[in-house]
Amino acid sequence: MATYIIVAIIAYAIGSVSFSVIFSKKFAGFDVREKGSGNAGSTNVLRTVGKKAAALTLVCDALKGVVAILIAIIAGNIIRDLDKALLVQIAAIAVVLGHTFPVFYGFKGGKGVATSLGVLLMVNWQIGLICLVFALVIMIFTRMVSAGSIMAAILFPILTLFIGAEHYIVEGSYFVFSVLMACIVIFNHRENVKRLLNGTENKISFKSVK
Repeated sequence: MATYIIVAIIAYAIGSVSFSVIFSKKFAGFDVREKGSGNAGSTNVLRTVGKKAAALTLVCDALKGVVAILIAIIAGNIIRDLDKALLVQIAAIAVVLGHTFPVFYGFKGGKGVATSLGVLLMVNWQIGLICLVFALVIMIFTRMVSAGSIMAAILFPILTLFIGAEHYIVEGSYFVFSVLMACIVIFNHRENVKRLLNGTENKISFKSVK
């Protein structure tokens, strides 16, 4: 039990490192949460700081998910009587929750999309790439990042019914895990969902950013 708790704490701490805040302060001298939508994510960094900072934020946020899963896998390999699938799933959920509610930044974070992508690529790189491409296509056609993120989150559980997980995820818990991950991302986009339904969601213009 102690190992599960330790892995959860480490993953949560990793998720709590807010690269959007770090890079916005470094490149523009302000906290990104004080500008634009107020969200600590790469989209708001793109709008308020520029492409370079947004790209760095996106990559680093995704790496948080990758590192958290790697730690869980290593712990599962070292301590062999653990449920490796549960360990990976705990780490995945903890790192996304850390990104959303970062302890180092007053529990005001991002929406967990990039970090979830990092998790997906580790759990099953095929599903991760499909969700990424699917999200990008929707974003290009709608010019709404939220629409692509939400639809990709919905697609994830559907894909688990057809594409198996890596060996360290138990098939029986795979679908439940995917639904939980999707629900976290969709919940974090609840205000976006309202604006999408009302037709007032913000659109992104890549030409207008630095």
